[in-house]
Amino acid sequence: MPVGAASRAAAAASCACPDPECVVPGAHPFDPGLLAATTDARMIRWWWSSRPEAPVLLATGGRAPCAVSLPAVAGARALAALDAQGMRLGPVVATPTRWAILVAPYDLERLGDLLYAKDSVPSSLRFHGEGGYLPLPPPTTGTGQVRWERAPLEGSARPWLPDVEAVVDALVEASSSTPGGGSRLAY
Repeated sequence: MPVGAASRAAAAASCACPDPECVVPGAHPFDPGLLAATTDARMIRWWWSSRPEAPVLLATGGRAPCAVSLPAVAGARALAALDAQGMRLGPVVATPTRWAILVAPYDLERLGDLLYAKDSVPSSLRFHGEGGYLPLPPPTTGTGQVRWERAPLEGSARPWLPDVEAVVDALVEASSSTPGGGSRLAY
């Protein structure tokens, strides 16, 4: 591996936060929570020009999209199953280890009722709702490059998102049927 590539790989595996053992490098806000969040175009231009290596994070929940993520192999299976059903999906974010399907906003009570009705829910499923974060392309996190598996439609200011109820069965099935149970918890 060339020296430049080695130093980029080492930087991607670490995080800019003060925690030397951060378990989600590059996949959480460094600045204090939502105090640094903005939709101000001038501030965003300044961030991207002064800190181009900083990850772009979507704060999930509230009026913002939510997501359900699962191990990458299970994610590919779930997308194939949803496509076979003719399910309309919105954007899907992928890292080498996990895929996240963006869904319409939901609250914890609604999610709790939905999951309570299931016989079991694999521990490999993660729900990104109120107070959560999801890295968006093109940054690199500790697990590698973040990319769009399904990008938002070009020019779409507000992409269409399915309800969590519409996709959760396929995600549970794909995670449960993945060799090893799909329980890899890597971010």
